[in-house]
Amino acid sequence: MNPVVEAVSIDRGAATLLPRGESCVLVIFGASGDLTRRKLIPALYDLACIGCMHPQFDVLGIGRTPMTSEEFRTRMHGAAAVSKEARNFSEEQWAGFGKRLFYMVGDVNDAGFYSRLGAKLEDMRSTGSSGNHLFYVSTPASVAHPIIEGLGSAGLNHNPNGWSRIILEKPFGRDLSSAHGLNATLLRTFAEHDVYRIDHYLGKETVQNMLVFRFANSLFEPVWNRNYIDYVEITAAETVGVENRAAFYEETGTLRDMVANHLLQMLAITAMEPPVAFEADAVREQKVQVFRSIHPMTRDEAARRTVRGQYGPGRIDGHAVPGYRQEPGVNPNSSTETFVAIEFHVDNWRWAGVPFYVRTGKHLARQVTDVRVHFKRTPQALFSRTSDEQVEPNVIVIGIQPDEAIMLQFGAKKPGGQMKVVPVQANFRYRNAFDGNIPVAYQTLLLDAMRGDATLFTRGDEIEAEWSIITPIEEAWAQLPAPEFPNYAAGTEGPEAAQELISEELRGWHSIAPPLPRAA
Repeated sequence: MNPVVEAVSIDRGAATLLPRGESCVLVIFGASGDLTRRKLIPALYDLACIGCMHPQFDVLGIGRTPMTSEEFRTRMHGAAAVSKEARNFSEEQWAGFGKRLFYMVGDVNDAGFYSRLGAKLEDMRSTGSSGNHLFYVSTPASVAHPIIEGLGSAGLNHNPNGWSRIILEKPFGRDLSSAHGLNATLLRTFAEHDVYRIDHYLGKETVQNMLVFRFANSLFEPVWNRNYIDYVEITAAETVGVENRAAFYEETGTLRDMVANHLLQMLAITAMEPPVAFEADAVREQKVQVFRSIHPMTRDEAARRTVRGQYGPGRIDGHAVPGYRQEPGVNPNSSTETFVAIEFHVDNWRWAGVPFYVRTGKHLARQVTDVRVHFKRTPQALFSRTSDEQVEPNVIVIGIQPDEAIMLQFGAKKPGGQMKVVPVQANFRYRNAFDGNIPVAYQTLLLDAMRGDATLFTRGDEIEAEWSIITPIEEAWAQLPAPEFPNYAAGTEGPEAAQELISEELRGWHSIAPPLPRAA
């Protein structure tokens, strides 16, 4: 294991300060679903516990599952009580928060439902709730259109008593054409500044800190270009399979589910030019420029520069798990990919000739999401009797999850009589430096939407620019012979073809299996 030096914050122990959200009623479509139970309610409850919620804040859940508001509160209580994201849970605090939760049964495909929703919101306002409305579409993408149109037909997009905003969960369409259609529907109903397309990766502190790391440190920005960087790796590996999302996954696949948003967003933040300000349009404009610099692949390029995989039976954490085709609800002959690796090129002045390798997959050896920037090797041997291969290149690792950290690998002389260079690491870990006071992604993003700050959300043209990259790959795959699935066992590092994607000498993926080194 490489020697490690622990880096700490000079402002160690300073509390993490979050702003207070504006007053509003958060209307959650799909409130009986998994996201509301696992992420949204725990995040909102924790925000209330630390004083970030306005006293005039309520949640109105919308779902087809019949239940009363009291039954909804009981169900959400059970979820928050066991959630790791509800970090301040206590029965006393829940008693106050639970009173803010309400539920309404409704079919979002019923055009008449939206006038009843408007009447319910007006009734809540008359009894003390806020006149501001934040609509959260936590439903399958196919249901987004009728919800947007229903809100517009009932006049809920224009609010005489305050503001109306809408949050949409990914995926934003399934290709360029459908994304364009969804944006058209949205912008006929809401103004762009009232639309919040959420990608929860952008709410992670380490992803945001990539901008600070690059642009606030003169040590790194001067070398953040093709003159010094050899290649960039972006990995999002999961140990979980499709769980109870087989129907969604069969329709979507890993390319649409992960690369079309999370991984492209991390690539853009790694590669973007400095924005003129940390403001919504300034940041998003620079990300769009990165996407426009990635030329769509031809079929031949997709054959050479992409790898798709599907997991077969294997072992995760010592337990046998089935292959994807054996999962409940999956077609036994499915050709849906659960793993993707791609070589992207950002064809602009800063990054010409520097490949960006991205990979993501389910049921891999370890959960890890990180960005690794590999610098070029020194131009010649340190001394005449030291080969180039003995001097490891510098690497910067930005850990996104589960370890939120930044690691710098550099060379140092090994103690002893010989001139032997070994790689050592300097680690900065968020939880150590800031006493664990790290907001979870949905806390940050929900607060930002309540405050009208769209900086960490994606813009309409940004979404379409992403699909302009992804759709040609999907079309090429439809024309190319499908791989012989399954082509990797659960619990491994993915298909062998992915390892061959980085074929240049002295380049390669980092191993997913070993954990990041920890300070003693």
